[in-house]
Amino acid sequence: MATSSPESAPTFKDRALLYLYSGKNIAGCSLGLVGLGLHFAGVINALWGPIVAGLYGVGALVFPSSRSVDLREEFRTADVHKALMKLVAEVRGKVPEDIMTKVSGIADTIEGILPRVGQLDSGSPELFVLQRTATDYLPTALETYINLPRAYATVHPISGRKTAKQVLADQLDLLQAQMSGISDAVNKNDTDKLLAHGRFLEEKFGRKDLSLEPPGAAASGR
Repeated sequence: MATSSPESAPTFKDRALLYLYSGKNIAGCSLGLVGLGLHFAGVINALWGPIVAGLYGVGALVFPSSRSVDLREEFRTADVHKALMKLVAEVRGKVPEDIMTKVSGIADTIEGILPRVGQLDSGSPELFVLQRTATDYLPTALETYINLPRAYATVHPISGRKTAKQVLADQLDLLQAQMSGISDAVNKNDTDKLLAHGRFLEEKFGRKDLSLEPPGAAASGR
């Protein structure tokens, strides 16, 4: 039986410290201090303790609970699709044809993955790279290139002997390789399932029963 490690569950001390620094505690203490101030000013004398405690409780209850932040937000297929379509439409005509071919290839590969994106584990590096490529890595590379004067980008070397166009082409090739790798991972998942199902059927019914030859074909072939 798997057991959680001690580090995975916060201790009572950890929870106490988290609450101590929380907005609820600070808000409660602030109202409690107001009650103490009223007591020392002589405004409230009797039952000042319960009043201070009550004010603390009101502050802690009224202050909104902090919401946890998940930076690995849920993968949204529709958002990735729309981002790709918008990118391809905006880039067309603004980059050389060979660059446009590479961009279209990357977009087509991603589009081919999207219907089967459920094959990848939620929060996996592949999902992260897939989404970031469509919404960040690819747009940033193209935007940087498009903002350069066309003649400068095509002729002037910026990295060793490579021009901006050649550097962009290398970046697009790298992104294509990454997307192809993710596509292969999805395809392998599908083929592994197909092979596993085939093995199950062979064990269940036997290879003879799975023969594609029609009844009597073997006898007629003698």
